Amino acid sequence: MNKGYWVVGYRKVADMATVKNYGALVVPWLEKFGGRVLVSPTSVVTAEEAGFEQMTIVVEFESYEIALAAYQSDDHKKMLAALGPRVERDFRIAEGV
Repeated sequence: MNKGYWVVGYRKVADMATVKNYGALVVPWLEKFGGRVLVSPTSVVTAEEAGFEQMTIVVEFESYEIALAAYQSDDHKKMLAALGPRVERDFRIAEGV
């Protein structure tokens, strides 16, 4: 079974406190799904080609199905409300090889 990944680029953050509040909720919760943060919000990002130097997060799960289930869970939907409209993200759920 292939691993699953959340790959998240933060395009717009009007209030960093909002992101920190979301992180405080979601990071401990990820353990329930076996999620492991591989790239943290404080990691250095170097943009190449058409990329943007934006805060990036990568979370690894044991399978794509688990990564998808975690994102679609009711608990996560409630946590997403903490971000509100002042944060714009490029959120992808990808299957590893």
